[in-house]
Amino acid sequence: MADQPRRSIRSRAAIAGHPLHPVMIHFPIACLMLVVASDGAFLYTEDLFWARVSLWLAGVGALGGWVASIAGLVDLVTVKRIRQMILGWCHAILAVMMLSVASLNWLWRFKDPVDLLPWAVALTLMTAGLIALAGILGGMLVYDQAVGVDIDDK
Repeated sequence: MADQPRRSIRSRAAIAGHPLHPVMIHFPIACLMLVVASDGAFLYTEDLFWARVSLWLAGVGALGGWVASIAGLVDLVTVKRIRQMILGWCHAILAVMMLSVASLNWLWRFKDPVDLLPWAVALTLMTAGLIALAGILGGMLVYDQAVGVDIDDK
């Protein structure tokens, strides 16, 4: 039995047909993942420079993630085929959890950038883990369900 060709699911939050959410997530993800490295550098060297780097990376990553989530939310709420997917809702819930932990991490550091152990490091590692899980689900939406991509229906 041949597989039925899947039709693309078009994004409503798009410019010239190019969905915004997948484009906007890369910079916040990079910032939030780099917090792991800058925390490690601070703990290894005890140089305050790395604590300030972590503070800025956490803040820029969390803020950028919330901005990127708006485009994802527009698609989730306005595109019926996405709204009907459990995978889409799981991705959204994990992303909100991750952004909440990342925001808490930034607020913790804002209070005292040097006070990392144990909570700030734990929040950093939780954020990284949630990024991985949300990323896997997001990849499944794009590559398995054709959300926001054009495929040939031949």
